[in-house]
Amino acid sequence: MITSFITLQATQQGANPLMTFLMFGLIIVVFYFFMIRPQMKRQKELRKFQESLKKGDKVIIAGGVYGKVTEVKDEYVLVEISNNVEVKVAKSTIIRDVTDIQTR
Repeated sequence: MITSFITLQATQQGANPLMTFLMFGLIIVVFYFFMIRPQMKRQKELRKFQESLKKGDKVIIAGGVYGKVTEVKDEYVLVEISNNVEVKVAKSTIIRDVTDIQTR
């Protein structure tokens, strides 16, 4: 009942289309600065980290596996996950540097 009253009142007064446009614009700007921009920044930092990988870095693979980088190529990385056990993974699956965390 209240919503229909508000809608009826807005149509009788003739809602200003400029105000409506400004409100949508404000919502888009707020959404960009609080959601999209920080996510783009995180992705850029992750890409930079993945490109700077080098032999001996301790990392976490997307599946949660800890390991040490033994070889770096253009598209993939060899990661030692245990003694004499290496896996070949895409660079994009390496998500974090863990040099400060002790791996076994």
